[in-house]
Amino acid sequence: MSKTHILLLCGGGAAEHSISLMSADYIESCLANIPDMEVLRLELDAAGHYHTKQGQVCELTNRREVRFDEAEPSWPVDYVIPCIHGYPGETGDIQSYFNLINLPYFGCGSEPSSNCFNKVTAKMWFSALGIPNTPYLFLSEAGEAANTRCREALNEWGSLFIKAASQGSSVGCYRVDNGDDIPSVLEQAFSYSPYVVVEKTIKARELEVAVYEYQGEVIATVPGEIICANNTFYSFDEKYDAKSKAVTKVEAELSQAQIDTIRDYAIRAFKGMKLSHLSRIDFFLTDEGEILLNEINTFPGMTPISMFPKMLSNNGHDVSEWLVSNIRRQLSEPLK
Repeated sequence: MSKTHILLLCGGGAAEHSISLMSADYIESCLANIPDMEVLRLELDAAGHYHTKQGQVCELTNRREVRFDEAEPSWPVDYVIPCIHGYPGETGDIQSYFNLINLPYFGCGSEPSSNCFNKVTAKMWFSALGIPNTPYLFLSEAGEAANTRCREALNEWGSLFIKAASQGSSVGCYRVDNGDDIPSVLEQAFSYSPYVVVEKTIKARELEVAVYEYQGEVIATVPGEIICANNTFYSFDEKYDAKSKAVTKVEAELSQAQIDTIRDYAIRAFKGMKLSHLSRIDFFLTDEGEILLNEINTFPGMTPISMFPKMLSNNGHDVSEWLVSNIRRQLSEPLK
């Protein structure tokens, strides 16, 4: 039996490096018992170097193979799963290289990944697709002009979220209720990204939808819910710290009309932004009943506590079967 050689990449060296390794553990377990698939797992470090679990340094070449030292033969690559949260996976950078060497890969393409990861372009897309989202303004540099705009927004909205435009898992995301904090918070946000998004703080329930492709169909699950401790938001620590007080529900208590609207928005965003295979799409439900799209994660967490695999399973699909079916379906089609 000829085997499909699948390269599982993880790490990336950015803020979400350790979470990426946990997600790769889960994906590796899903593929462990597939007889016609052979998986090689490599970790990408902050210097852009690949190495095996054993620490052996190697490289992914433009001949679609993993090259070790001269004493060991190269490993052919048929397909890649870029399990990298944040840079360079969800930013679209590594997908651009795969496109260049005609190497098929799992997940969203380079341009959709970039459009979703950058909060500036993402919100422009949401608005262009007619999907309601939070009131916002954009900043391209720190300084007194930016401070003034934020103070004016704070006076109008009462509370702000200042977010680095190109980060994931709430990295570089800060709530501001006091105008005196604005200069220092902006400085922190700009240390993560050259662009910053300032949003109105929304008092709302936090809802998440797993949207994925299965047998050629785009499916949106029933929304799940994140319930944080009072006056907190779902920060990086709240997501992954063992001491987190956040509670997750795989199915949120919602009316059928609310469920239908959220799923409609989610599928509209997935199709309109040309996403592929998987995404987790996050919404706010305000006290006034308004549904607002918050953000899209093009390679959501795949850890044992992550919402995406839990919602997919709750929707009646096996994660391993879903993953393998997408790989096989894609490999049977000609490269675009």
